[in-house]
Amino acid sequence: MVLAKTELFEVGLQEKANLFKALAHPARLQILEYLVMTRTCLTGDLSEIFPLTRTTINQHMKELKDVGLIISHEKGSKIYYCLDCEKIKEMSSVFSALLKLFQLPHDFCCKD
Repeated sequence: MVLAKTELFEVGLQEKANLFKALAHPARLQILEYLVMTRTCLTGDLSEIFPLTRTTINQHMKELKDVGLIISHEKGSKIYYCLDCEKIKEMSSVFSALLKLFQLPHDFCCKD
């Protein structure tokens, strides 16, 4: 059986890569920003909020759900999409650790 190339890397790196992949689209970033700024859950026709069709928004919501940044729950006949605050905190820690790792000394220079 042939392994996917991503499976050659440790699970933690695969998870980070999936997180960055989910954040690598402006629509998904806008959805997350909207959820943070409004401090509310999304429901109803989201194409009234974002400049995309329902189908496209649903695809982006699925990507965000797959990495755990948003969660959904049903109330009656409506589906509500909310931030997963614990996962957002975890994402913040991942970013902080990565930025710390990439802090270079002032005299850092690559040599030929």
